[in-house]
Amino acid sequence: MENVKLGLKENWKQFTLLVIVNAFVGGMIGLERSILPEIAKEEFGMVAKTAILSFIIVFGITKAITNYYTGALANKVGRKNLLVIGWLFALPIPFILIYAPNWNWVIFANIFLGINQGITWSSTVVMKIDLVGEKSRGLAMGLNESAGYLAVGGVAFLTSWIATEYGLRPYPFYLGIGFSVIGLLTSVFFIRDTKHHVSKEITTNTVRKLQNIFRETTWTDKNLGSISQAGLVNNLNDGMIWGIFPILLISKDFSLEQIGIIVGTYPVVWGLGQLITGKMADHLSKKKMLFWGMLTQSVAIFLMIFASSFSQFVALSVVLGAGTATVYPTFLAGIAGFTHPEQRAQIIGVFRLWRDLGYAFGAILTGIIADLLNINSAIIVIAVLTFISAIIIKVRMTDNRKTKQ
Repeated sequence: MENVKLGLKENWKQFTLLVIVNAFVGGMIGLERSILPEIAKEEFGMVAKTAILSFIIVFGITKAITNYYTGALANKVGRKNLLVIGWLFALPIPFILIYAPNWNWVIFANIFLGINQGITWSSTVVMKIDLVGEKSRGLAMGLNESAGYLAVGGVAFLTSWIATEYGLRPYPFYLGIGFSVIGLLTSVFFIRDTKHHVSKEITTNTVRKLQNIFRETTWTDKNLGSISQAGLVNNLNDGMIWGIFPILLISKDFSLEQIGIIVGTYPVVWGLGQLITGKMADHLSKKKMLFWGMLTQSVAIFLMIFASSFSQFVALSVVLGAGTATVYPTFLAGIAGFTHPEQRAQIIGVFRLWRDLGYAFGAILTGIIADLLNINSAIIVIAVLTFISAIIIKVRMTDNRKTKQ
C-alpha cells in the first residue's frame, strides 16, 4: 500500500478507463431516451401517459434500490467485481427490446437496465472518488458525469436518426449490443479495484463518521439531507423530460429527427457543461452552485409551456442542460467531501437511492397529471417542485464543511 498514491494525475490511466466505461454505461440509457415513447405509441398502440411512462417508473425504482445495495456491497465484494456484475445484467437488454412482443417485455428490459445502471454507474463513481482523493473530487465527478451524459445525448440523437432512416426496431438497439460487450470486456480485463486507495485515504481523513447513515444522509444532516432532496427533485424533473417531453414534441408535430435533436441537446449540454462545473465545485460554494442550478432548471421547465418553435425548444434544452450541469457533479463532490472514506460507498448509495427514486416519482406524477389534466399542467407542477427544492437548499444548507484543497 505504500506505493499507492491519491490524485487524478497519479492515477490518470485507470481514471481514463473508468471514464470510457461510464460512457458505455450512459450509452445504454441513450438507447431509450428519444424513441421508446414512439415505440409505445406506434407499435403497441398505447395512449395513456401513465402506461407509457411505466418503463421509467420501473427503471427508477429498480435503479434506486440497486444503488442502495451497491453501496452496502461495495466494501464486501469489491468495486471491480460489482462493475463486472453490472455489465452482465446489460447483455440481454438490447435483445429484449429488439424482440419484445408487447409492452410488458419493455418493462422487463428496464428492470435489467435499472440494475445495470445502479451497479455500473455507482461503481465507477465510487472508484473515481477513491482514486483522486480530496483535492479534485469535483473535477473527477465532472469528467465522469460528462462522459456518461454526453453518451446519453449522443446515443439519443443517433437512435432517433437510425429510427428515421431504418425503422424503430431493430437497428437502433444494435448499438446496445456493442456497448454491453465492450463495457464488460473492458471491466474484466483492464479495470483494477481501488480498495488500497481507500485504505490510504483513511490514514489522513478527519471527517466524522455518521451514527445512522440512512437517516442522516436522507435528512437530519443539513448538508447531506439538502443534497439528497435536491438529487431526488433533479431526477424527478429529468424523469418528466425523459417521458413527457417527447410526447409533448410529438403533439406539436415535430419530426422524429427534430425530437432527437431537441431531446439530445439537453444531456449533451449537461455533459459538456460538467467539464467546467465539476472543477468549479472544487473551489466555489456548493450551496450556491446547487441553489442557482436548481433555480435555472425550474425556470427552463416552466418556460416550456410557452415554447412553440424548434429553436425555442432547443434553447430551453440548452438552459436546462446548463442548470443540470451545475448541480450534478456538485451533488457527488459534496456528498464525498462531507463523508468518511469508510462510509463513502454506503452514503453515496443512500443518496443515489433517493436521487433515482426521483425518476419513478417524476414519471408517476407527470403521467397522472397529464392524463387527468394535460401535459402543460404536469410541466408546471414539476417546475414548482424544482423551485421549492432550490429554496430548501438556500434556507437549510450550511456548506460550512469544505473539501480540502
